[in-house]
Amino acid sequence: MATKKREPRSRSGTPARRQEIVRAATEIFGSKGYKAGPLTEIAEQVGMTHAGILHHFGSKHQLLLEVLSYRDESDVAELDGKHIPDGTDLFRHLVRTAFANAQRAGIVQAYAVLSAESVTDNHPARSYFEGRYHQLRGEVAHAFEVMCAERGVAAPATIAHASASILAVMDGLQVQWLLDPGDVQLGEASAFAIEAIVAAVLDPRESPL
Repeated sequence: MATKKREPRSRSGTPARRQEIVRAATEIFGSKGYKAGPLTEIAEQVGMTHAGILHHFGSKHQLLLEVLSYRDESDVAELDGKHIPDGTDLFRHLVRTAFANAQRAGIVQAYAVLSAESVTDNHPARSYFEGRYHQLRGEVAHAFEVMCAERGVAAPATIAHASASILAVMDGLQVQWLLDPGDVQLGEASAFAIEAIVAAVLDPRESPL
């Protein structure tokens, strides 16, 4: 008589445990970088072994991708459909995100460190950041086009430059804020820059320079 195959027992608390590991990895990768941030230190922080971390994620590379996914999800956690809006609402969302980032230094630090590291040879997050920036530039450019159409303004050829500039300003201000949070107001400075770039697209004027 054939013995009925035993179904594997579910691991209670596994999703919460994985999230705890991801949060610890975010902190370690943010403070030490991906290559210098050891799995053993992440394991110690959550009371596990190195093998325990690999049991949950398989590899350090996969854990890195989970950290980046965690960061992305935190950006849209409060939005309907968990996706950034379009048109004017996208720029308002970017401003709100900057103010929110001022309250979550750990995630901002991890993003700043990993994005800078990703330009180095053979970094496992390079393709992620290449794809992310390509997608974000496209979404911001489309939001500009929608905004111009809504206001009856001909979309200028500078939209591509404006889209890249908004992302660059936001990321650059994050670095300045991380280095000197007492002197740089991340939300306010980001709002000023985003509003200035949007105004330049909607109402282009002769350059003062």
